[in-house]
Amino acid sequence: MRIGDAAAAAGTTPLALRFYEERGVLPPPPRTAAGQREYGPDDVARVRVVRELLALGLTVEDLHGVADRIDVLVRNPQRRCGPPDSGVPGSRVADRRLAALDAEIDRLTRLRDRLAQHVEDRPNSSPSSPEAAIPTEAQ
Repeated sequence: MRIGDAAAAAGTTPLALRFYEERGVLPPPPRTAAGQREYGPDDVARVRVVRELLALGLTVEDLHGVADRIDVLVRNPQRRCGPPDSGVPGSRVADRRLAALDAEIDRLTRLRDRLAQHVEDRPNSSPSSPEAAIPTEAQ
């Protein structure tokens, strides 16, 4: 199938397929005599797995590092990541991404706490009012 049909079948766009190929997440597909990309059902399944992993918070760069092992998930979608030393594809990548997400959650929690404290410290402000965090000219 051509790129537009493959993209539609995978729930994405032709531009995304080209991007994944350019970033090394998808292998280059065979081409027709006219130079057009030709995709098969396995390619569509791989794109679906890529999109699912991206939706879980992994990045294209994360997937590039394990691109050669994504086919394991295509063949066995129920496969789960194990501990980093388990040899299961992507377990180290998932652990690194979880650590990055935990760090971002911590950073955002501190930011939220600072903003909440700023709002509470202002006289005559309602914590639920967005305007409460913005200084007025009189202050």
